[in-house]
Amino acid sequence: MDLDFTPEQQAFRADIRAWVAANLPEDIAHKVHNGLRQSRDDMQRWARILGSKGWLGYGWPKEFGGPGWDAIQRHLFEEECALAGAPRIVPFGPVMVAPVIMAFGSPEQQKKFLPGIASGDVWWSQGYSEPGSGSDLASVKTRAIREGDKYIVNGQKTWTTLGQYGEWIFCLVRTTTEGKPQTGISFLLIDMKSPGVTVRPIVLMDGEAEVNEVFFDNVEVPIENLVGQENQGWTYAKYLLAHERTNIADVNRAKRELERLKRIAAAEGVYDDPRFRDQIALLEVDIVALEMMVLRVLSAQAGGKKALDVAGLLKIRGSEIQQRYTELLMLAGGPFSLPFIEDAMEAGWQGDYVGAAHCAPLAANYLNTRKTTIYGGSNEVQRNIVAQTILGV
Repeated sequence: MDLDFTPEQQAFRADIRAWVAANLPEDIAHKVHNGLRQSRDDMQRWARILGSKGWLGYGWPKEFGGPGWDAIQRHLFEEECALAGAPRIVPFGPVMVAPVIMAFGSPEQQKKFLPGIASGDVWWSQGYSEPGSGSDLASVKTRAIREGDKYIVNGQKTWTTLGQYGEWIFCLVRTTTEGKPQTGISFLLIDMKSPGVTVRPIVLMDGEAEVNEVFFDNVEVPIENLVGQENQGWTYAKYLLAHERTNIADVNRAKRELERLKRIAAAEGVYDDPRFRDQIALLEVDIVALEMMVLRVLSAQAGGKKALDVAGLLKIRGSEIQQRYTELLMLAGGPFSLPFIEDAMEAGWQGDYVGAAHCAPLAANYLNTRKTTIYGGSNEVQRNIVAQTILGV
């Protein structure tokens, strides 16, 4: 196993770094580096910049309009974007539903949906979780009944991240109640502008409405929006979740936030406290260990070997690390870790408040990451999966 990058890979990294430095808007990078609120325009502006270069679908093969990069090139691209302060790519379109459409969709679906995802022009949402159906996705109850050349969809999805911006949503729906729960699920692509679709924001503890409830009331969905075969959606859902859980690990964002933690700790005078610095060191060791796990997988793929099925393990460690660094950021800011009040942040008044503007977003960041060990399959469930698939117990 060779974890060193080749000269060619280092040259690739340098090219990516130079391009990102030349094309990433400074105002967006400032927000990312300082944990400030990113608007829909911020996220989609960067997505369109990447799309114009053909890099929004950076994990896509050339046959579908992607760059055709290998696993190591994709990792280097992600790392350089994160360290430069680029917003995290909203994954629902390019990282999650696009691979499903490529693998299981019809040629007509690929032609219809992939260009809008690749360009960053179409915003996708995910319709998986329901009230009472979170980690146990096989229990979804949203029904899709076929009537002629269309499905009639009724039900509710919840915790739909950024669903208030969604233009299309991919949904798990129940098309039959016969047999095992997993065998009655189908994968539908639904236009969120359809009559009967209602989006209701859920205001969280940090004051933001990042997640939403989505209601379907007799929504008509053309039969051609069914991906793959009816009642085979569970297979497609598992395929998609492997992409989601690997994405949640986000080791490159953790490396960027580690540097932010060090800056804030130094600014607040706690970096010289040996006990606090010990906690930073422990966090850094865990981030390096997570990166080594990612590199082991990349090395196996580059060598043509079968990589370990560690998506769940990456999700567990990555989400726990995210919670750790937001906790330490809160501790570093101390009493100046103010709640995220959007109007006040926009007015800039925290900048005149004992010089602690960099502490203003910390409470919101902390509160928001409490969810990371739950979404994408709770860590408790993931530990059971890891025990069965990797440890064989």
